[in-house]
Amino acid sequence: MSNRVIKGLVMRIGIPQEIKPFEGRVSLVPAAAGDLVAAGHQVLIQQGAGVVSGFSDRDYTRLGVSLVEDAATLFAEAELIVKVKEPVEPELDLLQPHHLLFSFLHLAAAPGLRAKLCEIGLTAVAFETVADHGGLPVLAPMSNIAGRIAVQAGAHYLHRSLGGKGVLLGGLGSVERGNVVVLGAGNAGGNAVHLAADLGATVTVFDKNPLKLEQMHGLAPNITALYPYQDELDRAVLEADLLIGAVLLPGARAPLLVTREQVAGMQQGSVIVDTAVDQGGCIETTHPTSYDDPVFVEAGVLHFGVTNMPGAVPRTASAALSASLLPYVQRLARAGWQDDQVLAAGVNVREGKVVLPALL
Repeated sequence: MSNRVIKGLVMRIGIPQEIKPFEGRVSLVPAAAGDLVAAGHQVLIQQGAGVVSGFSDRDYTRLGVSLVEDAATLFAEAELIVKVKEPVEPELDLLQPHHLLFSFLHLAAAPGLRAKLCEIGLTAVAFETVADHGGLPVLAPMSNIAGRIAVQAGAHYLHRSLGGKGVLLGGLGSVERGNVVVLGAGNAGGNAVHLAADLGATVTVFDKNPLKLEQMHGLAPNITALYPYQDELDRAVLEADLLIGAVLLPGARAPLLVTREQVAGMQQGSVIVDTAVDQGGCIETTHPTSYDDPVFVEAGVLHFGVTNMPGAVPRTASAALSASLLPYVQRLARAGWQDDQVLAAGVNVREGKVVLPALL
């Protein structure tokens, strides 16, 4: 790696403003950035980067963070770029071979971005592939939020005025409950199950892990936890008012669990929310959308495919992300971080070459 990336014990860390539509998160809140400054690092933040999350420029500068007017200046001066979402144009034009990029990447579903990062020649560590203590500590809080938003969005789009079938998930004393089906009982799926059950829906969750199934089963009496036998899954999908995809293979493309034909068999006005859409989606009819146009209809079924679901709640999401992120930024900022087994295993691209096994 170029010696421009690591200069002794001091790193120049850049926090750019996110430019994806309706993405208001900031990677590091003021207190986290201040801790990095206190450790001797130079931290740069683009003007206005924290505003949508509720943090003023003054909140950063009073802790010693340097304010930079624009993205071009920040990328030119920083060595370690810490941002939330994967870089898009025009950010890609600002990245250089000496940069160390730390962000969500989801390269399994983005071959174009993967090729561009290799062309630039930089090194990139993905939030979603940092694995530590048996979990994915940076991804987990965003998955927790995405699972809850999946239920909130699904309940919203079930409204008849929005094209949904007109179902209230919790039902009433004289009316049957709505039927929610969740694929996967990990962080996103588990949070979706929990919230849907709290709303009073009838919830069926599928997972292959017997421990997770037992955990889901014990949450509430309106939850059924099942192994995904094909016949059971087929029947559940057909009966779902709200189908939530929440399956993750770290660093790899999400497995396809529900086919176009199965979606065509669902009732008109049902809703699909695929939280795995940024990894390619686990439902065949899913494709990425954004908050400025979040829903499309196929086979009479509404699909919510927003790839940055936590971006809708930037104040909550930024605080949760920053708390999980800071320890790993501190470790990346140290000389010799390449010898850190956790961080080394999270590298997706090293000096322009794809190295993550799931991407090879």
